[in-house]
Amino acid sequence: MASGQLFSRTTQALFYNYKQLPIQRMLDFDFLCGRETPSVAGIINPGSEGFQKLFFGQEEIAIPVHSAVEAACAAHPTADVFINFASYRSAAASSMAALKQPTIRVVAIIAEGVPESDTKQLIAYAKANNKVVIGPATVGGIQAGAFKIGDTAGTLDNIIQCKLYRPGSVGFVSKSVRIAIGGDVFPGSTLSDHVLRFNNIPQIKMVVVLGELVGRDEYSLVEALKQGKISKPVVAWVSGTCARLFKSEVQFGHAGAKSGGEMESAQAKNQALRDAGAVVPTSYEAFEAVIKETFEKLAEEGKISPVKEVKPPQIPEDLNTAIKSGKVRAPTHIISTISDDRGEEPCYAGVPMSSIVEQGYGVGDVISLLWFKRSLPRYCTKFIEICIMLCADHGPCVSGAHNTIVTARAGKDLVSSLVAGLLTIGPRFGGAIDDAARYFKEAYDKGNSPYEFVENMKKKGIRVPGIGHRIKRGDNRDKRVELLQLFARTNFPSVKYMEYAVQVETYTLSKSNNLVLNVDGAIGSLFLDLLAGSGMFTKPEIDEIVEIGYLNGLFVLARSIGLIGHTFDQKRLKQPLYRHPWEDVLYTK
Repeated sequence: MASGQLFSRTTQALFYNYKQLPIQRMLDFDFLCGRETPSVAGIINPGSEGFQKLFFGQEEIAIPVHSAVEAACAAHPTADVFINFASYRSAAASSMAALKQPTIRVVAIIAEGVPESDTKQLIAYAKANNKVVIGPATVGGIQAGAFKIGDTAGTLDNIIQCKLYRPGSVGFVSKSVRIAIGGDVFPGSTLSDHVLRFNNIPQIKMVVVLGELVGRDEYSLVEALKQGKISKPVVAWVSGTCARLFKSEVQFGHAGAKSGGEMESAQAKNQALRDAGAVVPTSYEAFEAVIKETFEKLAEEGKISPVKEVKPPQIPEDLNTAIKSGKVRAPTHIISTISDDRGEEPCYAGVPMSSIVEQGYGVGDVISLLWFKRSLPRYCTKFIEICIMLCADHGPCVSGAHNTIVTARAGKDLVSSLVAGLLTIGPRFGGAIDDAARYFKEAYDKGNSPYEFVENMKKKGIRVPGIGHRIKRGDNRDKRVELLQLFARTNFPSVKYMEYAVQVETYTLSKSNNLVLNVDGAIGSLFLDLLAGSGMFTKPEIDEIVEIGYLNGLFVLARSIGLIGHTFDQKRLKQPLYRHPWEDVLYTK
């Protein structure tokens, strides 16, 4: 592998299998280093395309998302690093796909446990095509002040503390950090590969190596030192000296870190490195001091020039993090008082979902919680359920059902067909419940007689909502109205508004036999009795409920059931496109 440095301040990568946090950490590192362009050129997420929003300093940017490796490489020809966050099951296939792209030079495989046979194939292909594989089982790699892979070097605080945001003069390679060759048995590149490469980079003046027991990787470094291939000081330590305390072979974290034969022991490797000319401390605890001593010696010799200190820019803190830590406060954009999904289970008006099921709540109870934010008495919720049942449908000929049927027969989907019917609801079709309640309440509360109420409405040119029917007559009452009145008289504490509506009906019938109390008027007046008689609502609350449109909401909810039924009915019957017969149209000039 040898050659020179892998990364620079202009290096860009493709990130496979979207992970928000590692990508954001890469972009934050870019900003710390003062890069002009983000290091992540594109994201590959199989099955997805579009953009992902992330931050580059204070600026929010959109990074393209591609569904395939080939498409991403074609779209971003300058991106030569492939960062693979796929699972061990698919990491090999996606890595090989990347290696086969002419634009990709380095592949970093994060997953641990990639099948060894697959890893060997990746290594062989990479070597044959002069490419570099870092991993599997790697955290990645970093070039100070230039580029980093995923989560390498940990948190931003650690990066700032270690001054990795600016260029340095020490090359570091290990199984797990900085340039992390990976902890699996067959890493895509070796310690000596990277040490020899560091030796060719002028900016690097010394190399630090952290190895592990087992395997022969360190001995290739020993040979390179003996053969004089490495001219720069190498400070090395092989961890795992405690393995001798165990009587049998022990696994230390990575698949490639097992205590085994004497030659593969940490002690033997450390001694071999020492004999070959590497600076090896007596213990891991002394590692830091030896590194510092070697560095200072090079500085004294003038081989390392002091780097001018630069203050890194402040990385803006994410809003959610800042809010949790109490550093900032931010206004919310939505207020919700009827439900809460933040806990272990959703709650309706403070009542857990499990309680709703366990206590046998019905649809009326759920409506009382979500619409009125309280548990209404059972007679109230039963009345709500009766209203829904009685208003669910009124045949295929009413305007709402007709529109739904025509739309369904035009081949439209369920939602389109439903909405076509719902949009006809208004003052002339099912939308008069609120107005009926409003006018009946106003007249009753003012003490108007039925005569005064009707005649005043007539003077204003307003038809009395809730009165009148195209089919029903005084001698052929709407059965739905009779059922509602019977239930209310049997269960409600008071039916003063309903009785007032009946008196109004008596007066209007004296004028015309079709001016009967219809279902809108019955529901409107009885709902006033429900609200007033339950003792659970104040007068302003009752006025607000009527004004907002709660009562029409009952009709909308109920009629949706029938409109959905008509949609399914037409589709089940496979009815063709509807065309209105011309015989039913009056053509005139």
